[in-house]
Amino acid sequence: MEDNLSVTLKGQFLLAMPDLADLNFSRTVTCISEHNSEGALGIVINRMSSSIKGKDIFEELRIDYVPLAGTIPIFLGGPVHTGEIFILHGPPFTWKGCFMITPFLAMSNTIDILTAIAEDKGPQSCMIALGCAGWGPDQLESEIRQNAWLTCSVSEEIIFKTEVESRWEQTAKNMGIDPTLLSLKAGHA
Repeated sequence: MEDNLSVTLKGQFLLAMPDLADLNFSRTVTCISEHNSEGALGIVINRMSSSIKGKDIFEELRIDYVPLAGTIPIFLGGPVHTGEIFILHGPPFTWKGCFMITPFLAMSNTIDILTAIAEDKGPQSCMIALGCAGWGPDQLESEIRQNAWLTCSVSEEIIFKTEVESRWEQTAKNMGIDPTLLSLKAGHA
């Protein structure tokens, strides 16, 4: 794919503004994995499934797993392709179909990485999500202009080490913003 954009949001977080009307994205942090002239794709990193764990994924795919892998939380990556698995992960980056997002973060969705995770031989840092978020050409840019999102660089610390329920607030704080003071309206000077 040829990328004709002067600015790409690949490798950025989208922080949902407090008044974002779409319930799929209320108070979410989304890691943008790809952004080009055809649109954008991202994974919501702060919504966990309350009912699905690693064992459910591994059993459905008939992958043997160690007990610890069976307890891995599964995230709800977004409202698009909800039956597909997306894995955000740190090194190593040698998996089939590994797609680099930043020098320290990649996305994969192949059976080799899932099998390795099930056997506790996968990347030390990883997150399994069902579904993703997607935007058509210029859709995300339009939403940003409408004050639906703030953007900042992806943080490995937030994805892999920050408690899920604190990721939205911590992302805002990393941007130098007090989340309790976020305005619901865009201002113009």
